[in-house]
Amino acid sequence: MADYYPPLGFHFKVEFVGYPGEFQFQSVSGLTVDVETEQIAEGGENRFKHKVPVRTKYPNLVLKRGLLVDSELIKWFRNAVENLDFKPTNLIVKLLNEKHEPLLSWNVVHAYPVKWSISDFDAEQNNLVIETLELSYNYFNVM
Repeated sequence: MADYYPPLGFHFKVEFVGYPGEFQFQSVSGLTVDVETEQIAEGGENRFKHKVPVRTKYPNLVLKRGLLVDSELIKWFRNAVENLDFKPTNLIVKLLNEKHEPLLSWNVVHAYPVKWSISDFDAEQNNLVIETLELSYNYFNVM
């Protein structure tokens, strides 16, 4: 264990099932799970209420990258947003090691687009235009 170093978070890739190719992203966030609880009062016990787990809750997955003018992923997004034709898909987020091999993978299930935005245009800055893709999903599991 003395030679173990935690993995670095900058070397990763995202694959959309059913959409060929790898998609390069600047950042991925939203791989989070919370357990909702419910409080139950017990008759005669006035010091506390019992907390019991009820269900899990997942926030939206947020993907950021430099703006691409023509992309299969953006066509999928636009079709959902403009035509209300939602076609959920699974995607896999892979954390890679120094040999470009998956160290850990997260299977994100039943994802569909809910928001697309681009960064501000500013004549006083020399920044890349960043597009942000936000996906709702049912759950993820570690593969």
